[in-house]
Amino acid sequence: MSLSAVLSAAGASPSPAPSQSPASTVPTLQDAQQGADQAASWVEQNWSTWLAIGLRVVLILVIAGVLRAVVRRAITKLIDRMNRTSAHQSGGMALGGLLVNAERRRQRSSAIGSVLRSVASFVILGTAALMVMSAFQINLAPLLASAGVAGVAVGFGARNLVTDFLSGVFMILEDQYGVGDTVDAGVASGEVIEVGLRVTKLRGANGEIWYVRNGEVKRIGNLSQGWATAGVDVTVRAAEDLDHVRTTLDEVAERMSKDDPWNEMLWGPIEVLGLDSVLIDSMVVRVSAKTMPGKSVGVERELRWRIKRAFDEADIRIVGGDTAVVDEESAPDPMAAVAAPSAFSDATSSQTTAAQPITSQQPVTSQRRSTGK
Repeated sequence: MSLSAVLSAAGASPSPAPSQSPASTVPTLQDAQQGADQAASWVEQNWSTWLAIGLRVVLILVIAGVLRAVVRRAITKLIDRMNRTSAHQSGGMALGGLLVNAERRRQRSSAIGSVLRSVASFVILGTAALMVMSAFQINLAPLLASAGVAGVAVGFGARNLVTDFLSGVFMILEDQYGVGDTVDAGVASGEVIEVGLRVTKLRGANGEIWYVRNGEVKRIGNLSQGWATAGVDVTVRAAEDLDHVRTTLDEVAERMSKDDPWNEMLWGPIEVLGLDSVLIDSMVVRVSAKTMPGKSVGVERELRWRIKRAFDEADIRIVGGDTAVVDEESAPDPMAAVAAPSAFSDATSSQTTAAQPITSQQPVTSQRRSTGK
């Protein structure tokens, strides 16, 4: 076959047809109309359900937000009213005014309000979230079961934290102590400078700050509630006149009760309770007074100071109690109670010789008999 014939045959052969026409990949107007009809039909069939769900969700969120705001505002007003009532009641009472200071009321109300507001928000918002998920027809049983298991695990893992938090809540709600109180918490003691839900800060006698976990406190001794007692023991000689001692102590108590600032710290008269103990060479007189909380130590020091000065002026000697040292001039003669020496104490006296046992002479008699033989 010639080359011209081959070329003519190749040119005359038809070109291969494309597998798909480009026009077939573009959706037609009819397809678009059909999809729009389906979407409209689906929306027409379900719009009422979705609208109801949306309105229900919006209503739940609105009610939850309004309820949360109302509850938080009510809690705030309640705490403010409690503070005003406490301040008003303590204004006419010396005891209440001294115990409930402004900082203590502020911290206590702040802590109580924070706890109540947090609890209210958690309950309201948590309930609203569950209701919203229920509106979307979400099965809450697995979620609640998982939350319960997680809560148990967290409770076991952070039991100390939970214990501290719950103990702090009850301490604050029961007003066991507050800022400015002097307390003995067992593990530490000092003045309360801050009360928290988990930790309480105490300032010790040497200025140190103790951080005490509320869950570790098993007992609380509050030295700033009610009143305190100032007790002074005065040890005098057993030969002192008790009437003179009582008269001197009464004069000291009367003068101290009228002097500033002790007249405000003393909430009762200084009383001479009487003899606390009587020993061979001394006796102890007990003096007591009811004082402002936390001021008993200062009152005791001032009372000792005044008693010592008054006793010096009244020529009443204060001795050292059980180990009292008595003056040598007034001390009795230690040999006064000793009997006179006996005649038997002299080994050469006739009384001692006559009192010798008879058995001591037997060897001598037997020797004489042997010699006579």
